Amino acid sequence: MKEDLKPSGDVTTRLITKNKTIKAKIIAEQNCIIGGLKLAKESFKYSDKKIIFKSTTRDGEKINKGKVVALVYGKAKSVLKSERVALNFLSLISGVATITNKFVNEIKSNNCKICCTRKTIPNLRLIQKYGVKLGGGFNHRFNLSDEILIKDNHISIEGNIYKLVKKAIKNKKGKKITVEVDNISQLKKIIGLKFDRVLFDNMSIGNLKKGIKLSSKLYETEASGGVNLKNVRKISLTGVKRISIGQITHSAPSISFKIEV
Repeated sequence: MKEDLKPSGDVTTRLITKNKTIKAKIIAEQNCIIGGLKLAKESFKYSDKKIIFKSTTRDGEKINKGKVVALVYGKAKSVLKSERVALNFLSLISGVATITNKFVNEIKSNNCKICCTRKTIPNLRLIQKYGVKLGGGFNHRFNLSDEILIKDNHISIEGNIYKLVKKAIKNKKGKKITVEVDNISQLKKIIGLKFDRVLFDNMSIGNLKKGIKLSSKLYETEASGGVNLKNVRKISLTGVKRISIGQITHSAPSISFKIEV
């Protein structure tokens, strides 16, 4: 709200002389999984604590185009001041929830989870990860301090995947350890070491199956890289337990909402 109002406030709404109490409808313009209603409410309350915001659905519900998701009662100037921020929250969170749910539905018959990544908009990670959960997905680590995730660049810089994983085990201090591998040769170098998860990155279906066969009894398995709605089911059928997808946060299409007075 400060971003939208500094330094001079809503200079257009000041032109309105009839600051009467109005009733406004927030309407979905697309089919979606709804998310962000509480944040929309707080956006209006920021302008005027006396505004009444009544949700007609709840976060996580599947709704159709044309659905009235909330009713807003309050002074016209206050409603107009907050409407764009309120709709932005709904658009972003519903967009993440909706694309996540599409991936979840593609693999729902398999014992596999759809997970998000850290590929999020700066300062909005919390609400994007919330959207993932609304869509039936699962959150990966929130930030770099949550777990040890040894990726290709770590291995490239250090030069020895075996020694790097051994060092991680020695210094884990209660943190989970995930090791990313690009090929079966890398996996064979660390099989048997005591860590938690193998992340297969950008592997063909054939190599993914081989990697899972070698490691599934020892570690949780995860796949990432190049995942889309066309291939996610085929990936899930390999027996992998988690599929992490950056697209569900960094490229989630926003859902369109409008306010009618």
